[in-house]
Amino acid sequence: MVIYSEGKNYWVHLDRLVKGLLELSDIPLCYVSSSEEDPGLLIEHANYRTFVIDEGFVRDWFFANVDTDVMVMTMPDLHQYQVKRSKNNVHYVYVQHSLVSFHMVYREGAFDHFDSIFCAGPHHIKEIRAMVDKYKLSPKSLLEHGYSRLDSILQEAKSRPKKEKPANAPKRVLVAPSWGPNGIIESGIGEKIVDQLLAHGYQVTLRPHPQTTKFAKDKINAVVQKHKNNSLFEGEGNVAGQDSIQDSDVMICDWSGVAFDYAFGMEKPVLFIDLPRKINNPNYLELKIEPFEAYMRNSIGDVVTIDEIDSLPEKIEGIFKNQESGALSLADLREAKVFNVGRSGIVGAERLISLLESNAD
Repeated sequence: MVIYSEGKNYWVHLDRLVKGLLELSDIPLCYVSSSEEDPGLLIEHANYRTFVIDEGFVRDWFFANVDTDVMVMTMPDLHQYQVKRSKNNVHYVYVQHSLVSFHMVYREGAFDHFDSIFCAGPHHIKEIRAMVDKYKLSPKSLLEHGYSRLDSILQEAKSRPKKEKPANAPKRVLVAPSWGPNGIIESGIGEKIVDQLLAHGYQVTLRPHPQTTKFAKDKINAVVQKHKNNSLFEGEGNVAGQDSIQDSDVMICDWSGVAFDYAFGMEKPVLFIDLPRKINNPNYLELKIEPFEAYMRNSIGDVVTIDEIDSLPEKIEGIFKNQESGALSLADLREAKVFNVGRSGIVGAERLISLLESNAD
């Protein structure tokens, strides 16, 4: 079996599967990553081998020629662009790295060439079945898997010592948007949001998406430089870390799947800035299924229009009142919307072992 990782930020979605496989079986396992900083490269085990490859020609050649029974990956768009299915008989398994829907945020055809798909919740199964039916795709094996990152957040929250905040301590707001031209930072709205929050005495952490850091660093730097001497402001570059997620009181987001990691993992509310939808598949409406990240927004928090940004503090205080009154039952919602909460690693490993055995036969 081969597991491919795009880099260190994807280890959180694969670590429980890897550890589950090593615990439950003696299957020879190869872990291939495109980042030398990937924590998955550090595991030592008799049945575990690691390799580092680039994101260009070598990776393309590797995928086209790999000879393994099962290939596991979190990277969509298999066989659509440079990365092709192998010329050999390989069973491809997609492991989701977000709770968002499969048909709006991802490009059209992103999952067409996978054989098995690990689904985080009922919405994923519904969407893939609709795609297979609508576009006459080859049948997909769908597993009620769960969501490894959520399990990690829950475990971290349980193991961390409880911090007692002073009664007069400012509430901490985590600004964690998605990336792209309509994102909070790229659109220029981010600076106004941070200004507004700091002016009202909130502690603010700005946690940009890695792709925003890559393509819009100037806009991030403008906010950081403006507030670098303000003790209430902090910029965070490591999205793999959990400190800001664990320590904050509320998140401000746009269309990022991290909003659901936060709401379901920390049982804390999210305020969504109502920017244009993040649409990478313009034909998503053909399935006639409203995306999870659209219909769930009011269930885990509140939506703020662009015209309401000046009243963000009032919105924040309102959402805390709803939480205190029990209007937001995020724990119950999590159990209803996500499979195998706390058990995704073992469930996924067992299914991969079964796939490998059947494929070898």
